[in-house]
Amino acid sequence: MSELLDTLVRRINERFPGALQDSGEFQGDVHITIAPASLVGVAQFLRDDPELAFDYFLYNTAVDWPARDPRFSVVWEVRSLKNGTRVRLKCLAAMPTPTVPTLTPVWRAANWHERETYDLLGITFEGHPDLRRILMPDTWEGHPLRKDYVSFGEPVVFSDQKLEGLEPDAIRG
Repeated sequence: MSELLDTLVRRINERFPGALQDSGEFQGDVHITIAPASLVGVAQFLRDDPELAFDYFLYNTAVDWPARDPRFSVVWEVRSLKNGTRVRLKCLAAMPTPTVPTLTPVWRAANWHERETYDLLGITFEGHPDLRRILMPDTWEGHPLRKDYVSFGEPVVFSDQKLEGLEPDAIRG
């Protein structure tokens, strides 16, 4: 475990008992999964703590896992300019209405990123100041980056779905 991950796990567990659901590191990329009820508080702590100082928002997105429950991993990546470190915050969201708290009050730059994730993957960001489509027309039906989205009448089957034995009809929302 890297020094950064060790510090994050220790500090979050001390300050927010039960909030940390998972943590890990892969090829130098640190990630922590936070319970939705604690997400905003943990994010504010990461930003405001002088030792951690995660002051720079990089992006927000989500990963769709149709065979998993909860189906979505919602991801925000932030950086500490002072320390030269970065961390991915994750929060899980389940069907039929995947919802997580917004981090726009913590990092203003999250606004448009969360709107894009809402538009393309259908994740609702509770408390977002202006949650509406940003790329697709208002009349567009569905969310085109979901793995069960049927494009031009043809369902797309991804390799991970074939490995899990899912048929196209079984993965439609």
